[in-house]
Amino acid sequence: MKKKQFSPEQISTILKEYDNGKSVLDITREHGVSKAAFYKWRERYAGIESSELKRIKELEKENARLKKMYSELALDHELAKEFLKKI
Repeated sequence: MKKKQFSPEQISTILKEYDNGKSVLDITREHGVSKAAFYKWRERYAGIESSELKRIKELEKENARLKKMYSELALDHELAKEFLKKI
């Protein structure tokens, strides 16, 4: 099953609907979000404005990219060390 991607603005709007008194069941049906995802968003992003949420999402993407880059460089470094040991 394909995972839906919600924009920070959509997540913020969904959380504001809950704050305004709409039930979780209604929100999950209307937006096609699982209860688990909703509660995870609420735990992680409660009280955050959409602009702040957008910045957090950008930072999470950048962090994932940097972690991948680091792991590739660490692997290259280990291979270089092994190669130099053999010489």
